[in-house]
Amino acid sequence: MVERQYADYAKGFADVPMPFAYLDFDLLKENIQWILQANRGKKIRLATKSIRSVAVLKEILRRSDTFQGVMCFTVAEALYLAEHQLNDLLIGYPVWEAKQIQQVAKAIANGHHITLMVDCTEHVERVEKIAREAGVCCPVCVDMDMSVSVLGFHFGVRRSPIRTKEQLLQLVQRIDRSKHLRLDGLMGYEAQIAGVGDRIPGQPIKSALIRRLKQHAVQRVAQQRAEWVGAIREMGIAVRFVNGGGTGSLGTTSKEDCVTEVTVGSGFYSPLLFDQYRDFRYRPAAGFAVEIVRKPAPGIYTCAGGGYIASGAAGKDKLPRPHLPEGAHLLPLEGAGEVQTPIRYRGPVPLDLGSPVFFRHSKAGELCERFDRLLWFSGGSVIGESTTYRGDRRCFL
Repeated sequence: MVERQYADYAKGFADVPMPFAYLDFDLLKENIQWILQANRGKKIRLATKSIRSVAVLKEILRRSDTFQGVMCFTVAEALYLAEHQLNDLLIGYPVWEAKQIQQVAKAIANGHHITLMVDCTEHVERVEKIAREAGVCCPVCVDMDMSVSVLGFHFGVRRSPIRTKEQLLQLVQRIDRSKHLRLDGLMGYEAQIAGVGDRIPGQPIKSALIRRLKQHAVQRVAQQRAEWVGAIREMGIAVRFVNGGGTGSLGTTSKEDCVTEVTVGSGFYSPLLFDQYRDFRYRPAAGFAVEIVRKPAPGIYTCAGGGYIASGAAGKDKLPRPHLPEGAHLLPLEGAGEVQTPIRYRGPVPLDLGSPVFFRHSKAGELCERFDRLLWFSGGSVIGESTTYRGDRRCFL
């Protein structure tokens, strides 16, 4: 296991102008191996929103045959990845704009395998109409709601309206009757398990409650998914894949017999939010560096930039955080700022004007929306670089 110190990065990146984003290739490889070990024989589909670099996607895919296919977040992204020879592209969210569905239909006619997400009759009828006009058969995936209700409390996220087996079977039958649609897969994302940390710093009672809720949800989700998928198979309708989970539920979702693949994304970079999981700990493989440009008071160092805030419900957990040197902290009244970020530090590492401070982002791929490249670090030095979507002059969402 590689252990990184401040001096490793400071020396290895000494000639690189700041700010910059980096990918620690040695730690990425460790994360890849741990993800493969946590998986239980399922295929792993890569979540592109958590990676956002074509080169990194290809590097992970080539590392193991277990990694097959990607889950995209927009049509434009899927078409772009298809241009770069990525295949088996599942668009993880419904598409409504007619021109975008037409683009997918054209790509399918040209031999690309792109699957659209649907969760209601309106989605099905719109895709069917455009597929008919294009003279193609469009593969679709039905998104099933995997949230659970506990004493009237909605534990999960607001995604698909498919809340019952009857709703699912009705939609599947509608797809099966169409000459221009093919049921390619089923997806059920248990966000309340995969995306919720259960080891929240300083909140032991809340953490214990979340663990109890997640344990309950694991059982309920597995039972529901097996029942729903089984009902479709009893109808004689075959699907190519049954997708579930995420990084945070890899260990439990991959146990389910009816699941054929699990989606993983954030675990490869392992951002800050994934420090809040009790059952696993991956390595912080991605981060960014900003430069100290002011020393306004003893023990206070002000960095240029750094205010790269994560999406989701606003809170302190969405802030980036100093990673190295150890012991550096944000100032609670200022946080991470648009043009400057002060930190408090009184540790043994000498810091001065021009010194780098290495941060981790709260989430994974969103870091890449702030930088046009990732510097690949291995064995104490920069070994190369790859563009991000932003570096490719792409902005998909």
